[in-house]
Amino acid sequence: MTANPGRVLISGGASGLGAAIAEAVAAHGGIPLVLDKQAPSGPAEYRTVDVTDSAETERAVAELAADGLDAVVTAAGTDACGALDQVSTADWERVVRVNLIGTAAVVRAALPALKRSHGRVVTVASTLGIRPAGDATAYCASKFGVVGFTRALAMETAGEVGVTLLIPGGMQTHFFDDRPDQYKPGADAVLNRPQDVAASVLHALSAPRGCEIRELVVCPDREPSWP
Repeated sequence: MTANPGRVLISGGASGLGAAIAEAVAAHGGIPLVLDKQAPSGPAEYRTVDVTDSAETERAVAELAADGLDAVVTAAGTDACGALDQVSTADWERVVRVNLIGTAAVVRAALPALKRSHGRVVTVASTLGIRPAGDATAYCASKFGVVGFTRALAMETAGEVGVTLLIPGGMQTHFFDDRPDQYKPGADAVLNRPQDVAASVLHALSAPRGCEIRELVVCPDREPSWP
């Protein structure tokens, strides 16, 4: 049985995987704390914030962590598909700011509270964080960065904070909705339910102290980008 995960801050917690994690936290007796550009649909304490603004993000995290924090999950993410010379500078850099800089801002601000509680961090990378794909330079750069950031963080905080790198494959979310048709999953694509991936996150958050789940690959059995 999964233990109560406590107070869990989730960036990108109003939709997709983040919303599924927030629901799972609440279902197991925990308290989801949501950071997102929009309000969550379910009951949760939240702050509306754009994680590309590091100062604003760090203030919001500090407010949500004021009563303590047991875990952080960095699920905020975005993409901009296309050849490097066809994606605007603003769109390309926004992907890196959301996926990588936003991840670092959330974790940096949460670390004091997590060290006090001996809490946990779960960062959300991607199978494209360890295997590249064309027309995805911004996404791959950002998610490769999340992989390196997380592995370095695990070394830096060993014995103080638990750190898990989540590497998910394709999921049934609205993540693909705004893409050109050529970059959307085909009608026959096999995608995971975000609720099933969220269950793996809860498993990592429930690991006994001193026993670390350092990396999790969770993907459909016919995921084309893995292994």
